Amino acid sequence: MTDARLRRGRSSLAFSFLVQGVAFALLVTRIPGIQDRYGISDGLLPLFLAAVPVLAGVASVATEKLVTRVAPSVVLRWSQPVVLLALLAVGAGDALWTAAVALGVFGLAVGALDASMNMLGVSLQRTYGRSIMLGFHAAYSLGGIAGASLAWVGAHWQLSLLWSYLPVVVVLAPAALLGSRWYVDSAADPDGGAPETKGGGLSFRLLLPLCLVMTFAYIGDSTVSNWSAKYLQDVLGGSEAAATVPYNAYMVTTLLGRAVGDLGVRHFGAAVVVRAGAVLAACGFALVAVARAPWAGIAAFTVLGLGLSVIVPQTFAAAGRLFPGNSDAAVARLNVFNYVGFLVGSPLVGALGDAWNYRGAMLVPMVLVLVTVVYATSFGAREARYGGGHERPRTVDVG
Repeated sequence: MTDARLRRGRSSLAFSFLVQGVAFALLVTRIPGIQDRYGISDGLLPLFLAAVPVLAGVASVATEKLVTRVAPSVVLRWSQPVVLLALLAVGAGDALWTAAVALGVFGLAVGALDASMNMLGVSLQRTYGRSIMLGFHAAYSLGGIAGASLAWVGAHWQLSLLWSYLPVVVVLAPAALLGSRWYVDSAADPDGGAPETKGGGLSFRLLLPLCLVMTFAYIGDSTVSNWSAKYLQDVLGGSEAAATVPYNAYMVTTLLGRAVGDLGVRHFGAAVVVRAGAVLAACGFALVAVARAPWAGIAAFTVLGLGLSVIVPQTFAAAGRLFPGNSDAAVARLNVFNYVGFLVGSPLVGALGDAWNYRGAMLVPMVLVLVTVVYATSFGAREARYGGGHERPRTVDVG
């Protein structure tokens, strides 16, 4: 495999992560607008929102079976345009059933897309022989920031959902299809081994610690995305404008952490980086719980972004290391727990906040993310400085 092909494959996959970040941010940041457009009641809204990750989890499991017949690049090539078209359908419809169908298609396509995208990232990292997984997720964070900014522009100028989404889909759907020409599937082992085998044994006992880590990381992430604004305004007495700052600060520091995280993995090993990230995230939640002023809460959520940023990408990489001959299946199963954490996190914190108080509720994700420290050995020995045990005596010389 030529260096040029690998570079193109890496760039095209990074672009796919970015496009997914844009699409997902455009959906979640315009939820109030979607609710108003379709007249979805407050009682019915959680059911609509929960359907997306549930269907995404189903599609992730189905993708495990699908990639035994077709390459992950094929799944990604066609699921990404479907995600974008489903987003456009959410903005174009006017009846409740159209919203239900569009969100259902969005959820199914997102599950297939997330699974196949991370399968390609894990296999490409193995071919490179060094940690590059965090860079892909940094592209996703960058796309999330761009999508949230575009959503703000649409809301500020009072654009309809259709006109907010249409220009983005018109530009990104053809670009994603064009970029898909250069995706790189599992390649031969740089030391002369065979390509990854489809199927084979997959021990859930070995995968379980990573599944728990993934769940706890997304409980933390969903806590920030769903409750940071309310916490700053209702608990810390911040203004409505100030309440929009914590999530933006969190996204920026998530991007920064992922942008430099691969260097940390190469120098110190994945286990050290993940352990440090978990401790930093736990400190962030603790600071949120004890904050007495809006500026302190914003600073605490900023720390949280740096800590949580490294955990999810390295969890996928660790799955690839544990099951080098069956990493596609491992990634697909692990990806389900992304949605489990998303489903559990927000209701858990909300219920605890209502029954107890929101300061106390922040201690729950703090404790859960600290459990990652216990499981950090699952991410590889200190000597595995490329993360996922991918360091080799000879590596391809690629950028």
